Amino acid sequence: MCLINFQWQTHPNYPLIVAANRDEFYDRPTAAAHFWSDDPFILAGRDLLEKGTWLGITTNGRFAALTNYRDPKTMHATFEKSRGDLVKNFLSSSLTPVQYLDKMKRMDDQFNGFNLLVGTIEQLFYYNNIEREIIEVMPGTHSLSNHFLNTPWPKVIRGKNKLQSITKQNETMTPDHLFPLLTDRKKASDHKLPNTGVSHKLEKQLSPLFIQTENYGTRSSTIVLIDKSGRVTFSERTYSAGSIQNEASFHFVL
Repeated sequence: MCLINFQWQTHPNYPLIVAANRDEFYDRPTAAAHFWSDDPFILAGRDLLEKGTWLGITTNGRFAALTNYRDPKTMHATFEKSRGDLVKNFLSSSLTPVQYLDKMKRMDDQFNGFNLLVGTIEQLFYYNNIEREIIEVMPGTHSLSNHFLNTPWPKVIRGKNKLQSITKQNETMTPDHLFPLLTDRKKASDHKLPNTGVSHKLEKQLSPLFIQTENYGTRSSTIVLIDKSGRVTFSERTYSAGSIQNEASFHFVL
């Protein structure tokens, strides 16, 4: 995941609303969202190289999502564990979010830089292995890209503003309200680009909500809606080099 826009405990009818994009190299093998045969309570896409995932939910209401922390110095470094395990292991665990993050904190140097959201319908927490603080997410509209939660990058500000506008206008939410937000390809102005240590050209290419370069870009968009009755809508669009490849939706009650 490279952008997770979400609203937590703010909408009158939906405790959790998520609109997220996963950006990845086009040639990395990936399975679209499905209930896993080896853990049928998990609904998520799957990285077929390391067998982890970037975002998922379980039928009993555990939710987790991940973004990479952008640091060119470690971009090509080798680490003992895959970051996709962070989401997978929480979803398959029975630990509370805080218990799980306490456990991860003792081994977070085994992973390349990451941002992690884990929670349930009652509580949501954020952790990264740079600052190494377990933070309870407060009610509101938030966005997480490849720096810290709500770091005011142009795509973060744009994603938060768009999500807030959409949710204010709609008492009943559907994925169709939110997918257009995730296909926004507007690049940031040069003077607003963050300086993350990559080239100006690459910084510009990575600045939209939806990314498309020659060999890297947005591979999937995911919408998660959980309403007050516990009904879950999970919708995913997958892309091939910027074009929609497939769309699937799942519905269940917690």
